[in-house]
Amino acid sequence: MLPPADRLQSRNLLDVLIRAGLILLLAVFCYRIFHPFLDLMLWALILAVTLYPLQLLLQRLLGQRAVLASSLLALFGLALLLVPVVMIGFSIADSVADLVHRFQAGDLHVPTPPEGVADWPLVGPYVFSAWQRVAQDFLGVAQQAAPHLQGVAKVMLGKVAGVGIELMQFLGAFLVACVIMVYGPLGTKTAEDIATRISGPERGPELAALCTSTIRAVAQGVVGVAFIQTLLLGLGFIVMGIPGAGLLSLGVLLLGIVQMPVALVSLPAVGYVFWSGDYGTVSAVIFTIWTVLAGLSDNVLKPLMLGRGVAVPMPVILIGALGGMITGGIIGLFIGPVFLALGFQLFMAWVRDRAPATEPGTSQ
Repeated sequence: MLPPADRLQSRNLLDVLIRAGLILLLAVFCYRIFHPFLDLMLWALILAVTLYPLQLLLQRLLGQRAVLASSLLALFGLALLLVPVVMIGFSIADSVADLVHRFQAGDLHVPTPPEGVADWPLVGPYVFSAWQRVAQDFLGVAQQAAPHLQGVAKVMLGKVAGVGIELMQFLGAFLVACVIMVYGPLGTKTAEDIATRISGPERGPELAALCTSTIRAVAQGVVGVAFIQTLLLGLGFIVMGIPGAGLLSLGVLLLGIVQMPVALVSLPAVGYVFWSGDYGTVSAVIFTIWTVLAGLSDNVLKPLMLGRGVAVPMPVILIGALGGMITGGIIGLFIGPVFLALGFQLFMAWVRDRAPATEPGTSQ
């Protein structure tokens, strides 16, 4: 038989283990239930933190009516996101329907290549030969290439479907973010309370503010770079007189915001300039160089804009953004810098938190 003190200690240990097991079981069940909505809620929190200064501005203009300000922001955001997408969708659908109709009627043909194509350095003769073959027997080339293109077409359709699902998720997260912003002061206090509970009253508010500033800096860097790329590429589209220049510019803006390559819009524009034959070779080459430089400008601008207004070094934010995007996709672009900035701040606080040095001659 164990002594009463040992029995009491054993019982207390058993109680602690049972409680810890039940808490762990509860956490697992909560995670499994919440997991389907995890990405949506993360996006909603990111958008709410990013757009909350705009919410406060609208509230001041509308007499501190938070619900009205959030509703107007939701309507404006949905219009800004949905109108270009719907216009692009209808345009693509009409183009595909016309292409299918012309293909079935046998009226589909490719214009012959301009003579200047053969003079392009290195690839000119090969491009001219292939283009001429397609122009002379488009249906025959299409029938020969069809079996090889089926796999590519399936992959492309899967990618398009995935983009559509992510867009719907983003729209849902935006609406949830507008609801969260109505309760902005309560959310701010809750975040500070959680951080204080984890890190103590001295560091808690500082870490909460660091999370907020990091998310806003990354979001402003992403949106700011996308806006600059839109201006550069849109200027090129307008100067060259490409049809639908405004719609193409909106497409560049959307692709830049969701961190997809703007080449999905710029390369077809370059192809149209060379294909149509309405532009001189010199103009087409200059437009191509301008398009490439504008498309690559984000590699220079992002390191300059991502770390602004954050109390950690810019390389930490940049590495967190790039590493987060590689490991977690678009949402990792925002989460990565937050975790890396928190880790950096906590590590540096631990490094600087030394015991006070004892004065010479004092007893230990």
